[in-house]
Amino acid sequence: MKPSRKQSGVTLIELMIVVVIIGILVAVAYPSYTEHTRKTRRSEAQGNMLELASYLERYYTENSSYSGAALPFSQSPITGTASYVFTLSTTTGPPSTFTLTATPVGNQSSDGCGSMSLSHTGSRAHTGSEAGCW
Repeated sequence: MKPSRKQSGVTLIELMIVVVIIGILVAVAYPSYTEHTRKTRRSEAQGNMLELASYLERYYTENSSYSGAALPFSQSPITGTASYVFTLSTTTGPPSTFTLTATPVGNQSSDGCGSMSLSHTGSRAHTGSEAGCW
């Protein structure tokens, strides 16, 4: 009689079970990841809007009006591919006012918060249906 040889390796069933488990993990993790990156981009845009508001307040201190102010940067992130684009609208008054608006573009355009705005009084608003954007 010949001695029996033990075979080692991975069967097709074992491989398919691993593939199914990985597929389930990806199905759960990917939406969570995309939502996290969307919130991160939104937070960065809000920080950039506050920076622009500080710039506009310094401009007002020097010129007694927001009229004629130009934004030092027009997108968030400041360099690279834009997730939000900033626009500025001012009134000459009296009183002189401004409203900064951040409009989502590209991959961020599906964000539930929509466009975000910040006024000279510090009031914040958004156009989307999602709560807790600011």
